[in-house]
Amino acid sequence: MNDVLHQILLIFISIIIFLYTFSLIIIFIYSLAQGNLLLIYLNAKSKANKLNWNTSNKNLPMVTIQLPIYNELYVIERLINSVKRINYPKEKLQIQVLDDSNDQSITLTSKLVKKVKNEGLDIIHIKRKNRKGFKAGALKEGLKSAKGEFIAIFDADFIPDANFLENTIPYFKNKKVGLVQTKWGHINNNYSILTKIQAFALDAHFSLEQVGRNAKGHFINFNGTAGVWRKSAIIDAGNWQADTLAEDLDLSYRAQLKNWKFVYLENVTTPAELPITINAIRSQQFRWNKGGAENFQKIISKILKSNNISFKTKVHGILHLFNSSVFLNIFLVGILSVPMLYIKSIWPDLAWYYNFISLFIISTIIYFISYWFVHKNLYGTGIKSFINYIQRFVIFYCLTIGFSLHNSIAVLEGHLRKKSDFIRTPKFNLKDSGKSFKNNKYVSGKISYNVIYEGLITFYFLFGLFSPFIIGNKGDFGLFPFHLMLFIGFAFLTIKSLKIY
Repeated sequence: MNDVLHQILLIFISIIIFLYTFSLIIIFIYSLAQGNLLLIYLNAKSKANKLNWNTSNKNLPMVTIQLPIYNELYVIERLINSVKRINYPKEKLQIQVLDDSNDQSITLTSKLVKKVKNEGLDIIHIKRKNRKGFKAGALKEGLKSAKGEFIAIFDADFIPDANFLENTIPYFKNKKVGLVQTKWGHINNNYSILTKIQAFALDAHFSLEQVGRNAKGHFINFNGTAGVWRKSAIIDAGNWQADTLAEDLDLSYRAQLKNWKFVYLENVTTPAELPITINAIRSQQFRWNKGGAENFQKIISKILKSNNISFKTKVHGILHLFNSSVFLNIFLVGILSVPMLYIKSIWPDLAWYYNFISLFIISTIIYFISYWFVHKNLYGTGIKSFINYIQRFVIFYCLTIGFSLHNSIAVLEGHLRKKSDFIRTPKFNLKDSGKSFKNNKYVSGKISYNVIYEGLITFYFLFGLFSPFIIGNKGDFGLFPFHLMLFIGFAFLTIKSLKIY
């Protein structure tokens, strides 16, 4: 009987070690890819160029601006007012307000559209009877009556500059270009610690990843907004499809597999509003990560079978599509790190293994260096900037692993192809810290079931922090910093989620 229990225990421990090691390897591979993108980014910075196109030119192409909205009472006026100020000949511009709203914002939007129409702009208010296909369905419906050769898209939380089309349309002189994507700016990044960390993460994506991939001709993604499509590229790629929650990523890959070229402009920034509540961030993160997993399932075979793309582009494409799934590995490493601590104390013969996996601290170092280059390009060098960077990086790391359970659930649902509705991210039109969003009608008071699990996991990692003090004679504090970050991340997320206002 004892032998059987011993064998079962050995199998259980072997499974833990295998999953822990496998997850660390996946994270390490992604850190190497990040390091590769950093090297490309640093080299590509000196090659940035800007094209000019005089908007007084009578031969300018027709452009349709699509504004997909759903219950945007607080930001619709800001959006329409910013779009109507875009510098482009009126006779060459069409604006479509694709309104799937079902609240009083419809009345406000109708008044705004009528006002802009009276000012001489070609603007139309398109209201569907249902939300079939959600955002993808709205964009596809609008495309039927779009007059433009090019389609600019702005979500409700964006505020395009007046020179947006001047800065983007010229790149379509190259007939192979199907999309021009601009960088996102942040009008409220100093609102709270949540907005600061979101800006930190997004800046890394829009600098390192978009520039790095685009510079080498690898696949990049349309970010769902603040970009311009060639209408024929959308049609050629199979039009908008609503079978994933990341319709932008889906269309991006289908278009590039059809050999359409994408241009990313790091030097053109389109301001936007970041989510300010934890529930808003949760819904956005869930949609992005589940959509990423859904697209991996949908597109991976097409990439592997394609004869039109290079081996390096295939590798970067696979890693890009699988990106959200890394949260599963982060979560597994975190959860299994506590039993690994006890396994180490019971089997000292595995000391060599622990010395080996300690090399994976290199993953964190690579990310630390990569994000530093983005930070210093935005905020400069110097001791003060570096200290500020360390603070943001540590908080970013804590919150990333704190979100690992929530995002892992989203990823699993995506891979299992479990369908769910497109949950919009509520907007608030608040820039300054201290201003309350308590009266915002779109703020949800519901608490996710995930919060219960995250609360329990918080205590689990509190136990992990206590464990080194009771293991062996001297204790083992090698994983103590990691467990501290896990504890802080899950505790912060739990407390913030329970505190609605």
